[in-house]
Amino acid sequence: MRELDVGLILLDSSFKPRASNREAVRVLSFPTDPERIQRVDAFLADKVRTSLITRNGKHDSPFVHEFRSGKRQYTCTAFRLGESPDSSGATVLLLLQRPVHRFVDLAQISKEYDLTPRERESVEFLVQGLTTKDIAVRMKVSPSTVSAFLRLVMVKMGTNSRAGIVGRTIRPPR
Repeated sequence: MRELDVGLILLDSSFKPRASNREAVRVLSFPTDPERIQRVDAFLADKVRTSLITRNGKHDSPFVHEFRSGKRQYTCTAFRLGESPDSSGATVLLLLQRPVHRFVDLAQISKEYDLTPRERESVEFLVQGLTTKDIAVRMKVSPSTVSAFLRLVMVKMGTNSRAGIVGRTIRPPR
């Protein structure tokens, strides 16, 4: 089964976390290593209360729509599930994910610069703001391999930095 790139938190009717996945803990604990957290349940309850519940009464949802973890921007989407038939009483599912930049046409960029499928994949993750290490984990290769892919992309795009790749991807030359 493919590893999820989104954080999931299942909440009960009082917004107390009942279940979560590793990505949710990773996102909310940054920059702390999630493995160092002794009581994940208490940590998540505190983070939901302090970071994900809005204090602004103008919204339809009691949850924030966007939040930051470190330098990264995330969206928080809440799904009302109704009462759970089991004893968990789960009523809300929170989906935590990086915003998808739909304005980037990677197929066109890939064709224009003659990128291989793996180069294109590395550019896609780069545009999402992932680090070389994060890209390597998602592509199931070493960080050195990711760096090699990105160096090849730089040559093909005529740039000398990761920021240059992102710049050409978002605003390709005319």
